[in-house]
Amino acid sequence: MRSLFHRTTLRTPPPAHSLIQMATASSSFLLPSVSLNNLSSSRNASSSLGFSTKNLNRSKVSMSVSAGSQINVNDSLFVDYKPTSAFLFPGQGAQAIGMGKEAQSVAAASDLYNKANHILGYDLLDICVNGPKEKLDSTVISQPAIYVTSLAAVELLRVREGGEQIINSVDVTCGLSLGEYTALAFAGAFSFEDGLKLVKLRGEAMQAAADAAKSAMVSIIGLDSEKVQQLCDAANQEVDEADKVQIANYLCPGNYAVSGGLKGIEVVEAKAKSFKARMTVRLAVAGAFHTSFMEPAVSRLEAALEATEIRSPRIPVISNVDAQPHADPDTIKKILARQVTSPVQWETTVKTLLAKGLKSSYELGPGKVIAGIFKRVDKTASVENISA
Repeated sequence: MRSLFHRTTLRTPPPAHSLIQMATASSSFLLPSVSLNNLSSSRNASSSLGFSTKNLNRSKVSMSVSAGSQINVNDSLFVDYKPTSAFLFPGQGAQAIGMGKEAQSVAAASDLYNKANHILGYDLLDICVNGPKEKLDSTVISQPAIYVTSLAAVELLRVREGGEQIINSVDVTCGLSLGEYTALAFAGAFSFEDGLKLVKLRGEAMQAAADAAKSAMVSIIGLDSEKVQQLCDAANQEVDEADKVQIANYLCPGNYAVSGGLKGIEVVEAKAKSFKARMTVRLAVAGAFHTSFMEPAVSRLEAALEATEIRSPRIPVISNVDAQPHADPDTIKKILARQVTSPVQWETTVKTLLAKGLKSSYELGPGKVIAGIFKRVDKTASVENISA
């Protein structure tokens, strides 16, 4: 069995082809229709999910919640968090044929795929391990596949020497776009099963929204965010409202993704070199994720989230929308519903974690996208990859 730990040792920014891989992730501060005022809500006082965390009940991801007493939760509970150890979960684009194979060596990890099969109605592990690639890469399958495989990686870590101690030491978590759902599941905000149902619906809703309009995404390599914004502004002067573009993924210095109408994306590609971009890479995604093009998906997500029991996370989970942790379940629901139309603020998240003193980080799941991003922000950052 190949090692599950791969320490990132990059001392210089990764080459262009590595940046291309990063571009499928997501990041911004726009928060349409969401109030971030402190709210109070009720939740179960007992733990819901199941992962071990510091000073909490030790249990597995697959365990369900028992009813508990109701307490009020202030949304600013985690505002002064001091991160030392983080779990980081990848987003769509990290999938690869063969992922999940090693998870079958650990019963708790293998059990997650069995549970997923019943919820999804198909053999998820078979697609993860054997493909075909086109099927695994589809939005409706890649999102559940990454969610399950990332949580399976936690169970693989758990059985390794010192793994339980690492899990117990984690005091903050976050994930790229889809990965935010994985982070919330790890932090006990909802059960593995409920999280998977949400992710399944999210993938379906995003695919349907993409099918409704001609849109695309392109990664801009080699420009800072201000220059990319100027490029978008220039492109928007030449297209109709329906083809407008915007920055959708603030990943890391020199790597930002732009989403929008197909004609607008084509103009961006044509103008990029005149703005001194090193290169552009059209992304193999269904459409303009993290923009208003995904608006048709919002109402479906809102309904599903409203019907889902969400509790206050046991540790801070950093939101993609505003790069802040939230404790109030109602606020979390609103943010998750709007996340698909809001740019992902990953660069700010990484910089904030490092500035607050983060000491150790672990990327759990397929790929090494997050480790590469951390290195682009801070060459000295340490991130260990734990795959499944």
